[in-house]
Amino acid sequence: MRYELTDYEWSVIKPMLPNKSRGVPRVNDRRVLNGIFWVLRSGAPWRDLPENFGPYTTCYNRFVRWRRAGVWAKLMSALAGAHDAAVQMIDTSIVRVHQHGACITRNWRQSMGRSRGGLTSKIHAVVDSNGLPVQLALSPGEVHDVRLAGKLLSRLRSGSMLLADRGYDADWIRELAMKKGAWANIPPKSNRTDPICFSPYLYRARNRVERFFNRIKQCRRVATRYDRLAGNYLAFIQLASIRLWLAARYESAP
Repeated sequence: MRYELTDYEWSVIKPMLPNKSRGVPRVNDRRVLNGIFWVLRSGAPWRDLPENFGPYTTCYNRFVRWRRAGVWAKLMSALAGAHDAAVQMIDTSIVRVHQHGACITRNWRQSMGRSRGGLTSKIHAVVDSNGLPVQLALSPGEVHDVRLAGKLLSRLRSGSMLLADRGYDADWIRELAMKKGAWANIPPKSNRTDPICFSPYLYRARNRVERFFNRIKQCRRVATRYDRLAGNYLAFIQLASIRLWLAARYESAP
């Protein structure tokens, strides 16, 4: 069936999953993961999960339990540990919140913000030279792009180049890159008075972060936010990113 894990992808993920040494044997992990990825890619409600994946409650409960245990974040971190640090690109993308995800009080705590277009969330991402995700975060849609930049650039390495659009043209971001031994190649804002070093030629590579957002939004559960809880929605973004890493590892495998 479409969206299911290949044998190679399963061989990479299986050793990273938590073990259950005691009690009743756990339902087949691969079948459950295939069900979770089906929901991620199709965007369908959990209740519409096909019967061949088992009870939808099993898939949903495993998804939430492992999210709370940090399994998805650890998988993402383990795969992203092999990223190409020569260039890092940071950007954001707006996602509309579906009406089924908006029925919750205190939306701000769940990374939902209200604007003229309704409720939205903003995905913050740092990708490497190959357009593969290194760091991810979520915020309300009206939050400025640079709000989470300090946290997301924690993996910036000495000798690397940071690419970002002019929305990130702030002195403190340039100083942060300099302290880490990196160079921030960011186009200056129109109101900047002091001259800076900027290469339009190298800046052309920044489209890879835009491609990253386009790729993860092929997953309908990411393209539109149906989840009321920010943790669940971020977990789906991590799962979409994990799938990109698995595909890249398969292509580079000998």
